[in-house]
Amino acid sequence: MKVVLFCGGLGMRLREYSDNTPKPMVPLGYRPILWHLMRYYAHFGHKDFILCLGYRADMIKQYFMGYNECLSNDFVYSKGGKQVQLLNSDIDDWNITFVDTGVNANIGQRLLAVKPFLAGEEAFLANYADALTDLPLDRMLDDFWTHGKIAGFLAYQPPHSFHVVALDEDEMVQSISPIANSGLYINAGFFAFRQEIFDYLLPGEELVTEPFERLIQLQQLKAYRHEGFWAAMDTFKDKQLLDELYAAGNPPWELWRDHTAPPVAKAAVC
Repeated sequence: MKVVLFCGGLGMRLREYSDNTPKPMVPLGYRPILWHLMRYYAHFGHKDFILCLGYRADMIKQYFMGYNECLSNDFVYSKGGKQVQLLNSDIDDWNITFVDTGVNANIGQRLLAVKPFLAGEEAFLANYADALTDLPLDRMLDDFWTHGKIAGFLAYQPPHSFHVVALDEDEMVQSISPIANSGLYINAGFFAFRQEIFDYLLPGEELVTEPFERLIQLQQLKAYRHEGFWAAMDTFKDKQLLDELYAAGNPPWELWRDHTAPPVAKAAVC
């Protein structure tokens, strides 16, 4: 399945990165969060990506045009650097389509802009490109295919310490409880769509507003609950959390890590 990634965000709440770095390019370790997400999808066999570009599209293009696999893979350095042999690889079998979808476009407009690149696809995946998870994607897709709905997404219960308050018309408190006990779930931004989604998305509309409301009325929108790890990088505090998890050495979203697999040598120039 092709994977549509919405990469036009500015990252306005990420302090020092917001002025010149598109949100998907904010780094986690050696690589931007966009790479971590793409590596996650590739782990499940989905390696055909469509990047919906917007703010600083040039930066994303330049990153991949100058990609250096040696930064995130083991290699053998010999002959004074004249010969470099990669012991493993990450993106050599990826196919990436770069599409400028406008600086100020919303998610629905960006999706419509890449519709021609999805022609002939029965279904495809999509993502906001600002969150990471250990979701077993294959199980979510099995659920999606089994129920035969037009659209599906990951539903996640936020772990925040907020309390949900219910008020009556006189603003008297009727109940108060931790959000974790409220039964509330959020749209976590990991989508699966059938081609029919374009029949419910009109020009200028935001994806999860009018189109999703139409699908809800037709009982064509399916959620998949996940109780494991999920974290979005919306604020500087969120980035700090992801940085800490990465620095700990075993970030939960890196499902592709398999230290038991033997290395495969590959000639490369780093």
